Amino acid sequence: MERSLVERAKLFIPLALFVLLSVFLYQGLSKDPNELPSALVGKPVPAFALPALDNAEKIITEQSYKGRAHLINVWATWCPSCKVEHPYLLKLAEMGIPIVGLNYKDESRAALAVLDATGNPYVDNIFDKEGRLGLDLGVYGAPETFIVDASGVVRYRLAGVIDEEKWASEMAPIFFAE
Repeated sequence: MERSLVERAKLFIPLALFVLLSVFLYQGLSKDPNELPSALVGKPVPAFALPALDNAEKIITEQSYKGRAHLINVWATWCPSCKVEHPYLLKLAEMGIPIVGLNYKDESRAALAVLDATGNPYVDNIFDKEGRLGLDLGVYGAPETFIVDASGVVRYRLAGVIDEEKWASEMAPIFFAE
């Protein structure tokens, strides 16, 4: 008995699905996570009210830094890339760039000990123990940095380490344009 053309075509369906799935998988894996778009770019920083890392009585909100451009840097003691980035954040702070830390899903004592040992580049540090603000910001992991303009609108997002090249080529032009 000879198979019909339709029956033969059905034999190729698994192969076609495999090829299609492979293409989608390849596209997803080939993307640089630093270039993943942020749904917040062009929108205000989400509303929040969280304690400062070094003073639980001090509440920081999205309104706290309106009126001047600043960076929000998501970091944690459990993040190895944050340790790599830290010396450059200190340089940016020395240059007068206001950086607000967002200590993400961390322990306050450990975070304060790291800042005492390595220096503190932050004008303030938001303590986001539960990660709710990070979730609202669309954080994939640490480190991530957002440029926020004087009106409180997110203008840029970087997932990954800030270094001199990233700052000079991508971030500084946006920061100083604000």
